[in-house]
Amino acid sequence: MSDSSVKPSPSWWRALAVYGERRVLVMLALGFSAGLPNLLVFDTLSGWLRDDGVSLAVIGFFSLATLAYSAKFLWAPLVDRYDIPLLSRRLGHRRSWMLAAQVAVMAGLILIAGQNPADNLGLVAAFAVFVGFSGATQDIVIDAWRIEAVEGAKQGAMAAAYQWGYRIAGLVAGGAALALAEAFTWNFSYAAMACLMIVGMIGVLTAPREASRAPRPAPRAGRPGLTPAIAAEWLVRAAILLIGALIVGAGLSGDPFTLTLLSSAVGSPDGFGLAPLWTVPPQAVFLQFGAVIVGLGLIVVACCPIPGIETPPGRTLAEAFGTPLAVFFRRYGRLAGPILALICVYRLSDFVLNIMNPFYLDLGFTKIEVAEVRKGFGLVMTMVGVFAGGYAVARFGILRSLLVGAFAGPASNLVFAWLALQGPDVPSLIVAIGIDNLASGFAGTCLIAYMSGLTSAGFTATQYALFSSLYALPGKLIASQSGRIVEGAARGAEDGGLFSAVMPWLSDLPPQAFAAGAAKAGTSPAALGAGYVTFFLYSVVIGLFAIVLCFVVVRRQSRDGRSV
Repeated sequence: MSDSSVKPSPSWWRALAVYGERRVLVMLALGFSAGLPNLLVFDTLSGWLRDDGVSLAVIGFFSLATLAYSAKFLWAPLVDRYDIPLLSRRLGHRRSWMLAAQVAVMAGLILIAGQNPADNLGLVAAFAVFVGFSGATQDIVIDAWRIEAVEGAKQGAMAAAYQWGYRIAGLVAGGAALALAEAFTWNFSYAAMACLMIVGMIGVLTAPREASRAPRPAPRAGRPGLTPAIAAEWLVRAAILLIGALIVGAGLSGDPFTLTLLSSAVGSPDGFGLAPLWTVPPQAVFLQFGAVIVGLGLIVVACCPIPGIETPPGRTLAEAFGTPLAVFFRRYGRLAGPILALICVYRLSDFVLNIMNPFYLDLGFTKIEVAEVRKGFGLVMTMVGVFAGGYAVARFGILRSLLVGAFAGPASNLVFAWLALQGPDVPSLIVAIGIDNLASGFAGTCLIAYMSGLTSAGFTATQYALFSSLYALPGKLIASQSGRIVEGAARGAEDGGLFSAVMPWLSDLPPQAFAAGAAKAGTSPAALGAGYVTFFLYSVVIGLFAIVLCFVVVRRQSRDGRSV
């Protein structure tokens, strides 16, 4: 979308003033509207279900309601290609889709509010899936509107405003919803949350129309009608798409439930024998990642034309899914591969930090100390980092800011290696979490702005949905090994390996530091500390790949004058 001719602001004041523009303020409201349903359909809802005596096993299945957020690229082409009758003529293509999705989310939350999970669990589950699907659709079109509403360096401020709104919604859906449920009832709480979707609706109605227009469906002139052969082909392709989506869902969610749904249809309720292995390390991660690849392959097959035969279903699906990709590869040529690789690895050094709560507790901090620092000060520093990322993009441009963000992730991980040597010292914890959240907020904003600039007019929703789904997949594979790396490095240090040299630095820590975790791991506290230090250094090395690739991509894009 953005053009390389759009220069960053030479003035710090003008870069700062972008936060007061109408579109950015609208984006704050839309970010709130996007963040509200995500937490309500699983995390907060699980509290209600548990209060009503639903088992933990059943509650776990409700995580599937959020699966739509990972698989939203499957119907993003529909959002790009088709108008909503009557509404699009009045509001414009993007705003009409946003409003329709928000109305659907509100209706779904009201329907949930009107149920008693103990008596109508199936209905609650169906409504939760409906809210998840509607919320994911809203995400698709909000991203598209955000990208099309402004040009170039202003994307940073739009991304920052979106993240602010999203995080505020998370506090409301996770905190205020629980408080209302405690003071009144869960039904009242969910009805109140439904009413808060009005914030997003106000944002839609006050938003200016997007600058570019989504492509219209190809005219039907000269096309054959719906013959039995064409109808049969549509059914077969739809079945393959559904099977692919279920397999992808099992991989992305880490839950074999959708796989067992598929296998039950052919008399194998245990997911073709894979379900028992789906959550057992280390093979689980390879099964899950493999499921994503296989599922995506089936989706590609469903969308490909029949070789040598042109049919309406093949042509339609190929245009809907294939054209946005073809346009991207034509636009960037040989640079397209490195760009996609950069998206995949840019935040890997953050994604591998999925064992931070065990680290804090093993180090000797109390749960209260960790919660207060992470949820209070940590959130503030994240918001500051998001703001700084938006300012940097407006002031210095997307590519320069992206490069700084590539350094920020791995550099901030070094602070946790330092924290491991300090012991359970709260001021040190504040410093570490503050620096990490600041860097994470900055890098995340820069990446969002960069991915936004990669999209092409007319295919914004589809391309951005693909990018946002792509960048999280490698992290899922690598992050699953974090705990094994810590324990393996700890045992290696215990046996005199390379990082045993770190152990003397840990000998003066308080007795409680790493003691409980070491007992579980079967090592000495100093060895476990050395294992954590090794892990954090490993995360820094992973980040170096992103830095090198970022240099390559930024240099080539700057040299070639590609749109960014």
